[in-house]
Amino acid sequence: MKSILLFLLILISGLSFGQNITEPEKIENQIQKEHLNKIVFLGNVIPLENIKETDLLKAMTFQEDRDFDIRVFMDNSLVNYLHQLDSSLTADELLKKGNYQFNFFVDGKLIYTENLHPGAGTSDSKKVKTNFRIPFLSTTNEDSWGRYLWMRFYLANSGIDALETGNHTLKIEIKPYLKNPAVKVGNVIAEGEIQLIIPKKNISEQQIAIQKIKPNSGWEISEDKLNQEKIRFLNKKIAEKRFRDITGIVVIKNGKLLLEEYFNGYERDSLHDTRSVGKSFSSALMGIAIQDGYIKNENQTLKEFYKVKEFKNYSSKKDSVTIKSLLTMSSGFNGNDDDYESPGNEENMYPTDNWIKFVLDLPMTENKIGKTWNYFTAGVVLTGDILDKSVPKGLENYADKKLFQPLGITHYKWQFTPQKKPSLAGGLKMRALDFAKFGQLYKNNGTWNGKSVLNKNWIRKSFTNYFTDTKDFEGYGYLFWRKIYKVGNKNFEAYQSSGNGGNKIIIFTEIPVVMVITAKAYNKPYAHSQVEKMVQEYLLPSIHEYLVMSNKIL
Repeated sequence: MKSILLFLLILISGLSFGQNITEPEKIENQIQKEHLNKIVFLGNVIPLENIKETDLLKAMTFQEDRDFDIRVFMDNSLVNYLHQLDSSLTADELLKKGNYQFNFFVDGKLIYTENLHPGAGTSDSKKVKTNFRIPFLSTTNEDSWGRYLWMRFYLANSGIDALETGNHTLKIEIKPYLKNPAVKVGNVIAEGEIQLIIPKKNISEQQIAIQKIKPNSGWEISEDKLNQEKIRFLNKKIAEKRFRDITGIVVIKNGKLLLEEYFNGYERDSLHDTRSVGKSFSSALMGIAIQDGYIKNENQTLKEFYKVKEFKNYSSKKDSVTIKSLLTMSSGFNGNDDDYESPGNEENMYPTDNWIKFVLDLPMTENKIGKTWNYFTAGVVLTGDILDKSVPKGLENYADKKLFQPLGITHYKWQFTPQKKPSLAGGLKMRALDFAKFGQLYKNNGTWNGKSVLNKNWIRKSFTNYFTDTKDFEGYGYLFWRKIYKVGNKNFEAYQSSGNGGNKIIIFTEIPVVMVITAKAYNKPYAHSQVEKMVQEYLLPSIHEYLVMSNKIL
């Protein structure tokens, strides 16, 4: 009896004795056989069957306008490596919880580790394939997860800084990982290295020089000093494309224009598409409408503006959604832009012919209203519609009269909903100097040129962190992100508008500084991280020492 039980246990736990959960493809290619468990580097797109030993690169001059591929040769398929980490899961369960881990080393130093999202790559290939190609750079703009992996290493996580001008060794290791729920990582299943020669880029003095502020900016020019070498070095990095797709930088100190620079063909009068930066304008306009009495307060509920029962997925909870919960992205609707499977994801909204109906038709979650944060663009669209139906002559006229005209903003463009109403989801285009006016309005506690535009109590509410227990981010107010920037051992708290591409209006709470950075790195994984680096390593340090000397920082 004992021998039968032992035999059954062996069959069930086959993994312990090296059995595979799926049958991998046969390894028949000669190049793969000769480079098993290796990563090889290629400078051209070559089908596996055509690869020759002479195609494999040991060294190359790194140029971003040429193809840069790797081929990964393994002795088993991914799902079987994952099976070695947990034999209790099926093949499909393993592939939902795990994938490849990539480790990038430069000159022997680990620069970046990424556990590839389980959705990257097809399930079928991960069950049987023992080799695969990854295009890191593509002259044909080939779309693949590999290109974005390279961007995250190279541009978002300091790979480009490690690969400075000169000769370097790039090494890549690949391991299997499984998250169930803790992360478990297996042994190296493929590795390889290449010598990269990074050529020097010829940058002119004109590209590095601090751009002189031209007259007629609409701002008083600051006579304060800044660290010019920091700004010159920042300009050099932008020219070298170490910071990419930056279009404008404006720094206001003590209400005066300290720095104004434009890049990549943009100028002072260029309109910048700052995407979700426009959401913060909904917050401001809601505050103005409340102080004017057109809306009672932010605790009003949807049922006061809509016949909620006439929409799909009605529940009494939907009646109780407040304006405040929409402003803090905690309304309880089943909408999450960070989850592609969420019914309320913004990408599901845009193709519809009525965005308001789309939102109000959504089901509710079990989350308590006002307590659980999810980035929810469609909810901000709803705040715009509430404003449009509540203020005289509609939102477009009201925004111009009550916000833009008082700030002297005359040159701007809205994005519109299918109903031809201003969309507060984002896409509001303005000059960088005018975005700075919006930020300075908040820094001025709601006044502009001595006149009150926005109630200071509304600004206080807007710059309150309503999610102090959320570990994934540093906080959120009324459609403003809370962000802590660090210079040395000093923290600088800010509330900021933030939009796709790396667009920011940054209002520091404890120092007299407002920054605007405009960029067009739309949907690029480095968009926001590079801007944060620009602020922390260049812009804040360039003014920090002078703030200390003038006793502005205690």
